[in-house]
Amino acid sequence: MSDASGPADMTNKSVTKGVRLLRELAAQPRSGATVTTLAKAAGISRPTAFRLLYSLEQSGLVDRVDNNYILGWELARLGRYADPHAGLAARAKPLLQELADRFNESVTLSVPDLRGGVELIAEAAGSHVVSIVPRNMVGEHYPLHASSTGKVLLADMPVEQVLALLPERLEPYASRTITDRALLLKDLEQVREQGFGVIDNELEEELLSLARPIRDSSGTLVAILALDGPRYRFGRDRIPEALEEMRSIVDRLTEAFWQDSPSA
Repeated sequence: MSDASGPADMTNKSVTKGVRLLRELAAQPRSGATVTTLAKAAGISRPTAFRLLYSLEQSGLVDRVDNNYILGWELARLGRYADPHAGLAARAKPLLQELADRFNESVTLSVPDLRGGVELIAEAAGSHVVSIVPRNMVGEHYPLHASSTGKVLLADMPVEQVLALLPERLEPYASRTITDRALLLKDLEQVREQGFGVIDNELEEELLSLARPIRDSSGTLVAILALDGPRYRFGRDRIPEALEEMRSIVDRLTEAFWQDSPSA
C-alpha cells in the first residue's frame, strides 16, 4: 500500500457523510429541513441520512422540531471555541504561495465578515521587492466598491442589500474609482455574468487586481481569492492567463477545504 493511499483509506465514510449533512443543513432555512430533503441534497440514501441524523441529534449537533432538523445547541457551543480562520488559512497558504510564485505578484484570501464586508485572512507574495501593495495585510478590510474582492462580495448580494449597504456617493480612492452607486450596480452585473471581479486604478494608482469566488457545495460564497500587482508588471494583457490559473487554484482550494467527495 502506497503512502498516498493511506490517508484516503483512513477516512471514515460515516463521519464524512455526517459532515455533509451538517453542511447541507446549514444551507437550509432556519426552520430546518426534513430528512428526505437533506438526504437528497447530500446525495445519500434516506435510511442512511435518518440513522446519521439520529446519532447527531443524540449528541446535540442537530435538533429536531416536529419533522424538521436544525443545527443543534452543542454545535453552537463548540463553535464558540473555534478559530474561524486558522484552519482555512493553513490549508490555503501553500496554494496561495504557488499562485504568487507563478506570477511573482501578491495573492490574498479573504472571507465575508459579519458586518457585510470582507476580511483578509491569508496572503502570499512573489519575490519582487518593489510593490505598491503593502504586505502583512492580514486582518485588514478593503472598501467594497473599490476592491476586486469587494466587488465579488457585492455581486453575490441581492441588489436591495447592496443599496442598503452603500451610500449613493462612494468614496474615491484613485483616478478610476466608481463613485456613482448606479454605475457600480452595472459593474456588479458584469461581475456576476463573468464570474470574477477586476479593478484597474480604482483602489491605488497603477494597481490591477483580479478576484474569484470560492463556494461550498451548496453554492454559498465562503472565501475570495485575489491576485494583484502594479500595471507595469501585471498588465491587462495577462488577465486571461491569470484568470485561468486562478480558476485552477480555486478548484484545488475547494478540494483542500472540503476533502470529502459526493461518492464517499
